[in-house]
This record gives sequence, structure tokens and C-alpha cells, in this order.
Amino acid sequence: MWYKVKELSENGFNKSQISREIGIDRRTVKRYLSMGEEDFHDWIRQGKNLPRKLAAYADFVKDELNEHADLSAAQIEDHLKEKYADDLPEVHSKTVYNFVQMIREKYNIPKPRSESQRDFGQLPQTPYGQEAQVDFGETYMRTVEGNRRKVYFFAILLSRSRHKFVYFQERPFTATDAVYAHFLAFEFFGGIPRKIIYDQDCVFIKDENLGDYKLTHEFNSFVQNQPFKAVFCRKADPQSKGKIENVVGYIKNNFLRGRPFRGISLLNEEGLAWLARTANAKKHTTTHKVPYKEWKIEKQYLLPYKKQQLSHEQTLRSHTVRKNNTVLLHKNSYQLPLGTYKGPGSKVLYSIKEGKVFFYRSSGNNGLITSYDLCIGEGEYLRNTDFRRDKSKTLPQTYAEALERLGNTEKAKFYLELIKSDKSRYYHDNLRAIAKKITGFTQQHIDKGLDYCMECQYYNANSLYQAIIHIANQAEKNSKTKVNIERPQTTKFMEKATIKANTSNINTYEKLF
Repeated sequence: MWYKVKELSENGFNKSQISREIGIDRRTVKRYLSMGEEDFHDWIRQGKNLPRKLAAYADFVKDELNEHADLSAAQIEDHLKEKYADDLPEVHSKTVYNFVQMIREKYNIPKPRSESQRDFGQLPQTPYGQEAQVDFGETYMRTVEGNRRKVYFFAILLSRSRHKFVYFQERPFTATDAVYAHFLAFEFFGGIPRKIIYDQDCVFIKDENLGDYKLTHEFNSFVQNQPFKAVFCRKADPQSKGKIENVVGYIKNNFLRGRPFRGISLLNEEGLAWLARTANAKKHTTTHKVPYKEWKIEKQYLLPYKKQQLSHEQTLRSHTVRKNNTVLLHKNSYQLPLGTYKGPGSKVLYSIKEGKVFFYRSSGNNGLITSYDLCIGEGEYLRNTDFRRDKSKTLPQTYAEALERLGNTEKAKFYLELIKSDKSRYYHDNLRAIAKKITGFTQQHIDKGLDYCMECQYYNANSLYQAIIHIANQAEKNSKTKVNIERPQTTKFMEKATIKANTSNINTYEKLF
């Protein structure tokens, strides 16, 4: 708050105006204006003077520092903005810094010192729209399960405005990947700079001879069709490419450090939010200007960019198929259909988009083989349900067989439509299960099972089968245990059964003999 008061005072605000602007008492404004910075630091170090606007977040900051002691105050500020976007009061970054330092001192959580420090050189100010710088970075993140996951990123910034863009992926960048990232950046910036400075990275260069560069085929084709000039500097030369070197470290230390990995698609979304919230929204420490506001000016000087749609082949990479028809990708095995492996050297193409991995044939029209949700763990085996199916029957044939098993009634047709609507991807699987399992039951039991499943909204062949089994077993049990205790009515046969035959007296026979 002291810094905000000083800032407003330097801008010509009087005490009353400052009081109304930031909502504090005029006497407090007067006290702040009478303090020097060192006096203010000494004053707030007293526990009772903990910044009240941030006091409610002390536990959160303490937990963050206990888990990641190397987090900077700038990172803590960004995490607070991310987690408490709607509730966090507006305070100066220096206030957050002082607050973090007090938490460290109070709970004895010192920040580990870096083993090495790298010096960066500052380039002269460049004209708007003149230059951008590109570099790559990589680091390990922790998954929510606690496993380590390596991520790679492409970073670019406009040299004058310091407006930044970052793109993440889970594999090392190839020239094709880098070209794709360039297009994303041009779209993000709304134009193309006249010159882009690169490191001598193998992604772009395959040979170098005293300043003469031989570019990789993909990147050379890209550069030839773009209006900017590609400039390559010496490796590890901070005087010619220091701005982007700082950005790579900024991404690692401010955005990625302490952040859990929950999937590459989400990481890119979080990255864009971080750019808008922090990296491009806060005053740059060198220019003392907000990159986003400067970009609005620089955008007018950029070369026009016409949005392009990458061809399908540009995003595909080749991978070897193993003998068991699997592909080992990022330490996980993805099962492909039987017959995909055709001998040593068998290959498929794949691409990763929006958290899914797609496998394509390596010949012909590169048709899609199958797709999976990208597994973020390690050592997993993934297999789609249809790879061992009997595919000799068409869908209409299987439908007719399943409908016949259910009695070919209107109720059965309606239930199959419900399955199709609820589980369209597994519709054929459910039809096969019905055709295979629903045999030997009476129509009465089947109808009762259908009624039960529709009432409970169980649109699944296995659920239907279990319901019919239960109904049939219950009916059989009831028939065996039911005892008729009513007195039977007398019938003619029963009357005859009760007739007593006439008998002779034994004495009559004794007299005859």
C-alpha cells in the first residue's frame, strides 16, 4: 500500500484524492507519506502490521513456500491471482514481495541460493515491428500422481514491446513442430516481424561453415515462403539474443516451477492465461512499460499475416511398430490392430492434438488407423475394444440378430435406439453382446428386463443380460417354493377313491369247512 500511495503522490494526487482512490483513511495516507522505504519495511516487519489485505492468504503462501521453497515473490503473486482471481484485492507487487518475505522470516523458510548465475546483456532499443527472438526450453514437471514428466517449449517475443508467446509439447521439437509453432505465434501477434533472431539450433540448421548456414529442408521451405529474414547468432551469445534468454528462464521459474502437469492441452491453456495475466500484463523491469499496451502499438508495424491451415502431413511423425502390433510412445504402449506389423521396419505415422494421439498409415492416403486419449502416466498398456472383434458381420446384420434375440418387438426396437443414442461409439459392441448372450429366455422375462433397464436408464447390453438373468432366476425360485395349502375340491375320481369295498365275515368261511 505504501508504494501505491507514493506512486499516486508522485503523479500529483493530494492526500484526500489518494484516500478516495485507494479507500484508506487520510491519516494513514499522511503516515505513509512521512515514511521512507526503509522505515516502511521496519514498520511492517512487526507482526501486528502484517498487510491486512493479504493476511487472509498467509496460509496459502506458507503452504506454497513449504512445498516449493525456491518460488519467487513474482510466482507467488501469479499463483494468488490464478487461484483467487475474483477475490484477491488489488495491491502493488512490492506489497506482495514484502508479504512473502515476512512469511519466509516468520516461518523460517529461506529461499535456496542458485548455484550459478548467468549474466545477460541488453540489446539497444529496436524499432517497432523490426525484430523478434526465438528460443527453445525444456524442463521436468511433476504429474498429479507424483511422476516426473519432461516438457518442451517454443518461446518467442517481439523485441520492442516485449510481448511474448509460448507453446508447449511433450516431445523434442522438430523443424515441422517449430514451423507449426511459428504460425501459432504469428496468429497470436497479429502479424510478422521483419527479422527473427535464432540460435544455431539443430532444429533449424544441419550444417554451418564460418557463418554460412545450411538449413533443414522443412525450415528452409518455411523461410523461403515467409516475408521475414532469419538471422542466426552464435550459440550462447547473450549480447545478440539476451531478451529471449531471459524469457526462457522466466517461463521456467515463474510459470512452470511448482506447477503440476495435468496434460499438454491444459498446460497450453494455462500458459496463455499466464501470458495474459502476468507475462504480458505486468510492467517490464527494463522498459518500465506493459508489454500488452506496447504490443497494441507494435502490431501496426508488423507485416500482415494471412491465417494458414497446416496440411495434414505437416503434423505427422513416423514411429516404429513392434512385433506385437504396439507402438511405444512416451513410455506407454499403444495397441494397434492385428496386421499393422508387416515385418522389420514397419512404420506408422502419428500426431498429438488436444490431448489425443492419432495413428495413421504410413503409405497410401495416410488413413486414420485409430486414436487414443494421450496417457500422461508411464508404463501403461492401452488397447481399444474393437481390435479383437469379429468384424465378419455388418452392423445391419448384427442389429437384426440382436433384435431377434429380444423378440423383435417395438419395445426391443426402442431400447436398441436408446443404446445407440447413449453409447454411439459402443453401439455395435452392445448389439454383439445382446446377440451372443440373450438366448434361452422366455419373452416374458425379456420384456420385464427391458422394462427394468429403461426405467433405471441402463442402456447397456450387460446390464440388460444381468436383469433378465435375475428375473428368470427369481421366477424359478418362486415356482419351486410356492405351496398350495387350500383344501382341494372333491372330484368324481376322488369320490371313487374313497369307496370302501364290501367284505365278508370270516366266520362264514369257517363254517363251510
